[in-house]
Amino acid sequence: MLNSETANPAELAARFVNYTSKHIFLTGKAGTGKTTFLRRLIDLTHKKAVIAAPTGIAAINANGVTIHSLFQLPFGAYLPKQPAADGDHYNQQYNTPKSIVRHLNMTAAKRKVLMDMELLIIDEVSMLRADLLDAIDMVLRYIRRNNTASFGGVQVLFIGDLHQLPPVVKSNEWTMLAQFYNSAYFFDAHALHHEPPVYIELEKIYRQADNVFINLLNNLRNNEVTAEDVALLEKYYQADFKPSLNEKYITLTTHNNKADTLNKQRLEELKDVAYLYMAKVENEFSEYAYPAEHILELKIGAQVMFIKNDPTGEQRFFNGKIATVVALKPDMIEVQTEGNNEKIVLEKYKWENIRYTTDKVTGEIKEELIGTFTQYPLKLAWAITVHKSQGLTFDKAIIDIGNAFAPGQIYVALSRLRSLDGLVLTSLISGSGIRQDQNVTFFSKNKQDPSALEGRIQHETETFLRSYLLQCFDLTPLDNYVYEHVHSYTKDINKSAKQKHVKWAAQLLKDLSEVKGNANKFLAQIRRLYEDKSEAGLQTLLDRATAAENYFNPLLSGFSRRIFERMELVKQDKQVIAFLTELLEMEALFYEQVKKIRKATALLSATISGKEFTKKDVNALLSQAERAAQMETVFAMPGKLDFTEKKGKATKSGTAAKAKAPKKEKEPKVDTKELSLTLLKEGKTIQEIAEERKMVVGTIEGHLAHYVAQQEISAKDIIGAKKLSKILDAIKELKTLQMNPIRERLGRDYSFGEIKIGVAAHLAERD
Repeated sequence: MLNSETANPAELAARFVNYTSKHIFLTGKAGTGKTTFLRRLIDLTHKKAVIAAPTGIAAINANGVTIHSLFQLPFGAYLPKQPAADGDHYNQQYNTPKSIVRHLNMTAAKRKVLMDMELLIIDEVSMLRADLLDAIDMVLRYIRRNNTASFGGVQVLFIGDLHQLPPVVKSNEWTMLAQFYNSAYFFDAHALHHEPPVYIELEKIYRQADNVFINLLNNLRNNEVTAEDVALLEKYYQADFKPSLNEKYITLTTHNNKADTLNKQRLEELKDVAYLYMAKVENEFSEYAYPAEHILELKIGAQVMFIKNDPTGEQRFFNGKIATVVALKPDMIEVQTEGNNEKIVLEKYKWENIRYTTDKVTGEIKEELIGTFTQYPLKLAWAITVHKSQGLTFDKAIIDIGNAFAPGQIYVALSRLRSLDGLVLTSLISGSGIRQDQNVTFFSKNKQDPSALEGRIQHETETFLRSYLLQCFDLTPLDNYVYEHVHSYTKDINKSAKQKHVKWAAQLLKDLSEVKGNANKFLAQIRRLYEDKSEAGLQTLLDRATAAENYFNPLLSGFSRRIFERMELVKQDKQVIAFLTELLEMEALFYEQVKKIRKATALLSATISGKEFTKKDVNALLSQAERAAQMETVFAMPGKLDFTEKKGKATKSGTAAKAKAPKKEKEPKVDTKELSLTLLKEGKTIQEIAEERKMVVGTIEGHLAHYVAQQEISAKDIIGAKKLSKILDAIKELKTLQMNPIRERLGRDYSFGEIKIGVAAHLAERD
């Protein structure tokens, strides 16, 4: 991949992602392999990457998340600043930076993902609006506390074809947005004005092989349709064409209701009995992102389409392949694909809904499964909308189009076909119906020749490596964090468990400041050594970086060990959850600094030697066994649940605690919690459980708090969404997990048991 002599557009794009900090726009005609590129990049890139898409279905198909959920953005127009007083915005809803920040209620886990993220990949970018991209930029700058770089310093890879489906903007929204934007397309976002993306286009087409058809599609895409092109399409015009059931045509139309009506009519024409197949939805999976029918209705003889590639690898079918249902049972579907005598008994497919989180041991961003949707990978296929046909390939299609099509829809519809041989047009296309958006045409002029990109990437790689080395050996952010931690100790709180450790913290800061001074001297060396771009000069830089790593990393790892050792002492005290959490967060920063330094020298070494640096190389940099053992010790302390329980006991009167002691000794601790959970799942209220078990309500609430923190049950289901929100807000405002000050803030309408459950929910969010 580093060999510029053999680089193609896909390789160039991968190199820009992996070895520069530049934003990239990767585009290409339909069927050029954009999805394949995305899959391979995620498997290989050494950067901490997150995939997002504008819609739920697009996010599921890309194995990512929606933009709105990732960044906690409200729906509706976003204005980069308050509109003019005389503007046309009255009686209209819109969002501004202030309104979004005011309502930004992001969990600690999600904030950490955005803080750690190095690469944001946005798929299906043709549908991404400029104002939404600016909202992303604003949130990342705010969360990452970096207002000097676009997207808070995160690199963005945009993937999509702007000649396909455009962003959707209502007319009343555009009256507001037009005050700030030249167009609704993502490339006109303010965030990209000073840092426009590198424009790279994949050019080899894998779907079509007919040069006449390819030239027609290219002309459509490039807004260069000729009279000959229009005449060619007219040859395939048949106004009242209605295929027989065995001809296997699929109709591409503009609206969902039209496609649904046609599918329903054709299904009703079949006289066989109908079978219904219900999807299984587990945990979190929005109905707006269902990738298949929730209730699939079929009859023998129905024309269906596969909506996934064959998961067995035998290539019996692919996404978009047409088939006919030949046998049905309540738990079985058998189909026969077009042009093949072999019959296929289908198995259900499981789609996964994920969210991003940070691995406790490695510190890397990882996918966490939060829900599944299991259904047969089929849908009725006499008709489908153009929008839902993106990414599919058909042999025969009836295209129901007209002048009302938005720019790009005709191109999308035609490009689904393998060749013109399978095309039937039921309406004529005029020149006005196939014009492309002029904004897209203008933006496409930013595309550079591969030779120009080759020259550019060398310079950008040098800049990236220099910046990365300086960032990784800069201990200033770490020093600032420890400084703020030391000054958070409050002498006025006589009983503070944290205060007795202030001398230890001060010594930690003093020792770190000395190390930081040496790191600053090395930063000056990096700047000087990087002036020599010769092979010998780069080797000298690598030697010095390696020596610096061998010096600094043992010291930084020593700080980590000191924090772990302090945790062992702290855990012996009561009411220390918040303090232990602070120490754990501080240790994670030291560990991340060690990783950065190790990765910086390894990346520099790989680049100098012309080797590719991948995710596998990152994972091999550090042995995780020791750290896994350390983290296991941390979470095996009187962990967050036991801390909560100890705090709960401390709030009770001595008499009450003594009175209940004999009962607790007779019943094993784990069993008593499990029994309370079992009764809750049977539908009993907390009051009913307490009465049945002859315990106070607060004890039962303490049992359930255990499972809230384990994320086995929802705090919202126990104390209600309103109370939970108030408790979480109080925790964030007071920056404490101690129940007394939280109770004082909230009032006597909130019991200590309810607050305990809210604290458990807060801790679960931080996991």
